[in-house]
Amino acid sequence: MESFSLILAIVVVTALAFDFTNGFHDTANAMATTISTGAMKPKVAVAMSAVLNLVGAFLSVEVANTISKGLVDEAGIRPEVIFAALVGAILWNLLTWLVGLPSSSSHALMGGLIGATIASAGVGAVHGDVLVTKVLIPAIAAPLVAGIAAMLATRLTYSLGSKAEDKASKKGYRAGQIASAGLVSLAHGTNDAQKTMGVITLALVAGGAVAPDSDPPMWVILSAGLAIALGTYLGGWRIIRTMGKGLTDLQPQQGFAAQTSAATVILASSHLGFSLSTTHSVSGSVMGAGLGRKGGVVRWSTATRMFVAWGLTLPAAALVGALAEYVTGFGSWGTAVVAVFLIASSATIWKLSRREVVDHTNVNDTDSENDDAEPAGVVTTAIAAVTPPPAGGTASADPVPTFPAQATAERTPTTTTTV
Repeated sequence: MESFSLILAIVVVTALAFDFTNGFHDTANAMATTISTGAMKPKVAVAMSAVLNLVGAFLSVEVANTISKGLVDEAGIRPEVIFAALVGAILWNLLTWLVGLPSSSSHALMGGLIGATIASAGVGAVHGDVLVTKVLIPAIAAPLVAGIAAMLATRLTYSLGSKAEDKASKKGYRAGQIASAGLVSLAHGTNDAQKTMGVITLALVAGGAVAPDSDPPMWVILSAGLAIALGTYLGGWRIIRTMGKGLTDLQPQQGFAAQTSAATVILASSHLGFSLSTTHSVSGSVMGAGLGRKGGVVRWSTATRMFVAWGLTLPAAALVGALAEYVTGFGSWGTAVVAVFLIASSATIWKLSRREVVDHTNVNDTDSENDDAEPAGVVTTAIAAVTPPPAGGTASADPVPTFPAQATAERTPTTTTTV
C-alpha cells in the first residue's frame, strides 16, 4: 500500500510539472513540419498531438524502467534527490523554450538526475554502462540515423513523384504528413511520457511507497500521460517556429519524409528501452529532409545554436541538479528555498516571454527585415547538387503558395533568412 510523506508529494507534483513542460517543449517534434507546410491548422494539430501523446503513454513501460531501475542506484536515492533533479530539468526546459531552441527534455532530466545523484551518493551511484549504452550513444546516433533516412526518403519521394500531377501530389503528401505527424505524437508518448513515469516510480521506491524493481503504478501512467498531453495542447509555439521555419523551408513531400523517418527511429528506440531524445531525432530528420531536395537549404547558423544547446543540456541540468541537492541537504528549509527558487525563476522566464508573444496566430511568421541573410554552406551546396529535382522538374516552382517566405527561398536557394 502506497504511503506519502510531504516531500514525496512535492516530488510527484514537481515531476508532473516537468512532464507538462516536456509536453509544450516537444510539441514541435510532432507538429512543426505539419504546421509550417499548411497541412493542418496550428490549434487542430496540437490538439491531435495531445490526444495521441496520451494514448502513447499506455503502450509501453520499457523506457520508464530504464530510468527507475537502470540509470542510478535506487539504494542511494532519497526523494529530495529526485526533487533536485527535476529542478534542473525544468529550468533548462524553460530557458531553451524562451529562446526557441529545440533542446532535449530527456537529456535535461537525465542530466538533473545524474548531477543530483552524484551530489548525494557519489559517482558510483550512477550506472555508467547504462548511461553510455542507453542514453549517450542513442543521443549521437538518433539524429544521424533519422537525418540520413529522411534525406534518402526525400530523394526517393521526389524521384517517384516526378511525373505526378503537382496539385494532387501535394494534397496526397499533406494527408501523409497528418498521418506521420500522428505517428510521431504516438511515439513521443511512448518515449517521453515514460521518463516522468520512471522518475515518479524511482521517487516512490526511494520514499518506501512501493517495492524496489516495481513497474510504474497505473495512476502514475495516467497522470504522466495527462500532464504531457496538456502541455502538448498548449503548444510550444516558439520552438515550433524554429523547427518549422528556422532550420529549413519544407515542402509537404519533405515534411512527410522527415516525420516518417523520425517516428520509425523513436518507436524502435522505445521498444528497445533506449531513453532517446525525440528532439534530436526530429531535428535530424528535418535537416536531412532539407538536404534531400535540390535547392533545399539548411540554415546552419540556427543548427549550430541548436547543437550547442544539445551539448550543454546534460552538464547544465546536472550542475543545477547538484546545486539544488546540496541546498536540500540542509533539511526542510533547504527544500523550501529550492522550491521558492524554482517558482520564482519559472515566473520570471514566463514574464520575459511576454515581451514577444509567439502563438498559433503568428507561428509561421518570420522577421525577414531583422534577420541576417545566410548563404548556403558547402555541405548544403554539395548535397543539393546531386539531389533529384522536385516534382514538376524545376526547383524554382512555388511549392506552397500559402507561405510567400518559403516561395522566395525556393526561387533564391543561395540566400536564406536565419530565424
